[in-house]
Order: sequence, then structure tokens, then C-alpha cells
Amino acid sequence: MTEWQPTACILCECNCGIQVLVGADGRSFEKIRGDKLHPASAGYTCNKALQLDHYQNGRTGRLTAPLRRRPDGTFEEIDWDTAISEISERLTRIGDEHGGESIFYYGGGGQGNHLGGSYAPATMAAYGMRYRSSALAQEKTGDFWVGARMAGHPVRADIEHAEVALFVGKNPYQSHGFPRARSVLKEIARDPDRSIIVLDPVRTETAELADYHLQLRPGTDVYLLTAMAAILVREDLLAQDWLAAHADGLDEVLTVLRAVPIEKYCAIADVDLDLVTAATRRIARAESVAALEDLGVQMNRYSTVVSYVEKLVWLLTGNLGKPGTQYAFSGLAAIGHDRGHPADSGPRSPVAGARIVSGLVPCNVISEEILTDHPNRYRAMLVESANPAHSLADSARMREALDALDLVVVIDVAMTETARLADYVLPAPTQFEKYEATFFNFEFPRNVFHLRHPVLPAPAGVLPEPEIHARLVEASGAVTEDDYAPLRAALAESREAFAMAFLGLLADRRKAKLAPVLLYRTLGPTLPDGADAAAMLWAAAYNCARKNPEGVERAGYGTGLEAGERLFEAILTGTHGVVITDDDVDETWKRLRDGRVQLHIPELLAVVATLPEPEPEQEWPYVLAAGERRAFTANTIMRDPVWRKRDGGGALRISTADAQRLGLAAGDRVRVTTRRGSTEVPVEPTDRMRAGHLSLPNGLGLTVLDADGSVLTSGAAPNELTEYDSRDEWVGTPWHKYVPARIDTVDA
Repeated sequence: MTEWQPTACILCECNCGIQVLVGADGRSFEKIRGDKLHPASAGYTCNKALQLDHYQNGRTGRLTAPLRRRPDGTFEEIDWDTAISEISERLTRIGDEHGGESIFYYGGGGQGNHLGGSYAPATMAAYGMRYRSSALAQEKTGDFWVGARMAGHPVRADIEHAEVALFVGKNPYQSHGFPRARSVLKEIARDPDRSIIVLDPVRTETAELADYHLQLRPGTDVYLLTAMAAILVREDLLAQDWLAAHADGLDEVLTVLRAVPIEKYCAIADVDLDLVTAATRRIARAESVAALEDLGVQMNRYSTVVSYVEKLVWLLTGNLGKPGTQYAFSGLAAIGHDRGHPADSGPRSPVAGARIVSGLVPCNVISEEILTDHPNRYRAMLVESANPAHSLADSARMREALDALDLVVVIDVAMTETARLADYVLPAPTQFEKYEATFFNFEFPRNVFHLRHPVLPAPAGVLPEPEIHARLVEASGAVTEDDYAPLRAALAESREAFAMAFLGLLADRRKAKLAPVLLYRTLGPTLPDGADAAAMLWAAAYNCARKNPEGVERAGYGTGLEAGERLFEAILTGTHGVVITDDDVDETWKRLRDGRVQLHIPELLAVVATLPEPEPEQEWPYVLAAGERRAFTANTIMRDPVWRKRDGGGALRISTADAQRLGLAAGDRVRVTTRRGSTEVPVEPTDRMRAGHLSLPNGLGLTVLDADGSVLTSGAAPNELTEYDSRDEWVGTPWHKYVPARIDTVDA
């Protein structure tokens, strides 16, 4: 190919539009640049996207044929018919003996790889599977649950237009989280009328741009945010008129906040009271404040309570439902939605009784659900585009759990750490060899969706995930030609007739659960250029038009059923991405439960009212952040370490003061020990870190084969050091950013 091909980056939730120039060999990405025609990123990209050839063509352990484990632990190639029939037979047998709910589904889309996962519910229905999880359940479910309790709908932050941008445990300069992140941060920093406030123990790149950096002691976010909320009350900085019009439960919250020992909590956080007060006053006097929290607090002590108090800070100052604040977004999928059950109700996992939020079992209880003699334990696991043996807490225990299952099936591109433990491995195309998309569509007011077209042919022997799910469903007998025939007949008449036939099908609950495969096999083959996988987006487009009629109309798609059809056609043909909704700011109030917010969450407010004074752990003098986003780290789909131009070994960052005290220089090796394990790593002394705080990068510790066949592992795998039972009490998110540790020097 000699023309630039539009696609997208797949290394963070933003999925910036990029263009690639394929080399003369027909496989390599000769050049990569930002796509100026993408409606959200508009040509922006960070340094990481430019390295994506290492994902497509690097040393990844690429799979090109189904694999079956032999009794001796090695793998043999088998054909697809054999793989599907054997897997189906074993899943059916396990379901017959123990119930389909004993088969657990994990994944459904690595970063930027969601389209295939939208077909997984059909496979789950075909085999009676009930429980599932994904990486979201070790990151965002506390935020989801709190948001559902307070608003009934997830909200996001309009950072680009905010007077004040508030970042809590987030470094968007590296982790992004909103379009054109680095450019927007620099724009705010240059504007004397705007401000950035950062709560982070590390002086990150974002903190260096900030007007207020509250460099708190690790794990004390709940104390600092509570102090900030209390300052708002003590200094009468509340948006009283706004609260009266839009919020309930204020009196209960005020009763607790009036009793907060502000000075004491600032001392616990080790941040100067005057600085905290100044930052809080800046929030209160701003016309608009947009707040983003991230893994720095969502994988830390009191994570769910922190999500609650952080929201109180911007709600008490009236920063919701107006430009530059928080908004309730539209979209094609219900990412982040939860019913918001009170703590004493709602669905639970079968063994540990863990709270299920947004349909996701907490990742940190998965091993508990397996390593037990409980009759309802999980006995099989289907893993799709995920690597739980590496990415979940306590890797050693997770490996033990996978080994204890009767069946493990992995669908993936490469021979990952999890795939090496599977009974069957089913190979899929890379994200640049198939139609793909992500459902992380949170922009406002103009929300964007990007169906990425393949820019390279897939190798023989691999199947896209929708095809794999369709074959598994058909092998189960849950769908037959008799189910396809009426839909095909209607489709032969017209797309409108097909829509009516499909809507009639949804009245049958059993068939409704199988809808993804029914669409894939009927509508899919009629779509142009082999875009069968996009069939699910037809239903999603209709649903979006039904739920967001004004936004879809403003985006130019008209009204009624025709709007859904026009939106789908735009998605299908919009190779650079398309605007799916154009929302008015008042849409937020229509989407919230009863059009109001609830400030009083009794269970969480009770914790805020009784926060204990933290006690130091003498045996563990350091706090380790196990997994930090850096300039050359990303998610684990970038397996080949060659892509890292700096810090290839994944150095342990340590404060300059601690390094001097221990007599350490850059590159010296130390042993990091936690309650779970230890590892040897080089150190990088830096004045960005507080004394007593350590960090290891994310995305390292992956194993690939070198050209000579030798095994190459770069850096330390953070989850060899984390514990499965070190987790949030409400939703089970892990405390990866607060791992008690010690370090010892290593003799040369």
C-alpha cells in the first residue's frame, strides 16, 4: 500500500486517530502519524502511538493456529473444527455436571479491542454462564458504584473547557483520559485565568504544570479530600442556591463535615494547611471545575470512600451539568453503568459473596472463587483478550487458581502468560487486521465513535472473535438455521423489514440473549468489505437513537427509525470516526436519576465520620506503587520490550533522600520485598518522589522469545508483589498503589 490508512492507537482509552503507511513488505508500519480528520483527536498523538509496529510485528509470541495442551504440558496445533467441537463438548459437560454458572468469563476486550467482546454475551447465554469480570473491576468499579448511588448515571469531566482542572491520583500527561491531553494541559497552564490542581504523592509531569500540587503522603487521599470538603463548609464556600435546586442529603453531609478536624487531617496527609486552603478556595471561586480521579486513588486505601468524597468536593461547589464541569454522557454501550444497590443488597459472587458492580465480579476474589471446595466454585474459565495471570493481583495465586480449573480456554493474539496455562488457545487477528472499535466514548458535547477498518490482511489460520463466538454458540445447539431463516427472509425484503423482525425476536428472552450471533450470521454477510463484525453496531446505533433522540438529531441523523439506520451507515463508512451525538448541556439533568444528585450515601458517610488515625507499619518502612504509567510503558499488549527507548529494565523509582541515605546511585540493584514476594531491580533516584515512596512501572515482566529462541523477560512483573486480599472493603479493587514494602541492597 502506498496510501496512508486511517486507524487508531490502542494503548489507552482515548484511542486517538492515527494514520499508518504500510511498508513494501505489506506487513510493517513504515510510518505513523496523527489523523487530522479524526473528530476527537484532530491529529494529536503522543509518543507511544508511534511505536505500534512493535505490537503488530514485534516479538510477541504470535499465534496462527489453534493450540491444544498435551498431557505433558506442551502444545500441539489442531484445526478449528476440532478445537470448537472439543471446547464445546467440555463446556457442555461442565455445565451439565455443575451448572453453567460454574463457567467464568474474563475479558471481553483488551484496550481498544471491544468489538469482539460484544459477541461474548451470546456464548455466555449458550452455555448458561452467569459470572464475568474484566480489568474494569480492578480499577473503576468503586467510582461506578458511587456514581450510581449519587447520580444514577456515570459522569465524566469536561477538562478542555474548565476554569479549574482537578486531578486526583491521575497524571493525564502520561495516562491521558481525555482527548488531546497534553495539549489541553499546556493550554490551561498557559492561561492566567485558569488553574490545575493535582493531588498526588509524586511530582508528575502534570503536577509540574499545576498551580497547586498537594503532594500528600501515599494512601492519605481520604483525609486530604475530607479536609478540603470541610474547608468549604467552615468558610461558607458552598454553592447554596445550586444545591437547593439540584441536590438532596445536604444536611446529613454538613453534620459530618462540620466535625472534621481539618488541621489534623492536613497533618496526616503532610500537606501544608495554607496550601490546602488556597487550592480549596480556588475551586470554590471558579465558574467551572472539572475533576478526574484515576488509579492512583482507585487502587489505593479507602478507594471507594475517596471516590465519594472527591465527588462531594465538586458537588458542594455546584460543578455538574454546566460547561466545563461534569456531564452525563451518551454512547453506544453502557460502560460504567450500575444500578447502585445499597451495600446490603444487590448481586454477589457465589463463594466470596463479593459485591458485583456493573455486572463484574471483583478481580481480587476470582482466585477465592476457584481455590475452595465450595460446591458453587468456578470450574472453567474463558479468557478473551486479557492476561489475568500477569495483570491481576498475586500472580502466583492466580496461576494456582488457573491450574485448579477443569478447563481454561484463551482467545488472544499472542502466547501470553495466561495462554501458556490454558488447555486450548484460539488465535485472533491483531487489532489492525480486522474491524475493531472501542466503547470508551465519553466526549461531550460531541461524542465520537470510531469503527476501525483493517489496514493489513490477517494471516491464514486465525479467526476474528465474533466468528469464534458464533461457532461456539452454534456448536452448543443454542442457535440453528431455523433461527437464522426468518431474519434472512426479512433482510431479503428490506432493512426496514429486518428491523421489525429483529425487534420481534427481542421479545423472546432466550433469543434476545443470542442476538449478537443472530445479527452476525444474518446482517453481517450483507455488510460491505467483509465488515461482518460490525453487525452488532447496527443494534447499538438504533438503541443510541432511541435513548438520545435529540443528540442524534443534532448530530445530523434525523429522527425515528431512520435516525438509527443513518447513524449505523455513518459508523460503517466513517473510516476516520464519526460524531454520534451532539448533546446539549441540559441532557445531563435528563439522564440523572430523578434529575437530582444524592449527597448522602449513609454507608460511606459513616466512614468519613469515623476515620481512624493511620498507624505506621514498622516492618514495612516504604509504600510501593506497583504499576506506574511512564513515558515508555503502556498496556501489556505491547509485549516486545524493544519499543521502550528509555528505562527498558523498568527501574524502581526512589526519592533522592532515601537513595542518599542508603548509599544508592542510579543503576544500582536492590531487592524489593513485600508480604507476597520479592524481586531485584535497578534503582532510579529522583526528586519527584517523596521519602518513603517507591514505584515500579506497569507493563513490564512480560516474557517473549528472542530471535535465537531464548526466553527474554524485561523488568519486574508488579503483581508478583501484590496480594489478592489487600483490597477495598466495598468493591474489592486492589491496593496496587499502596503495597507495604522494604528494600535491601544487592551485592554486585
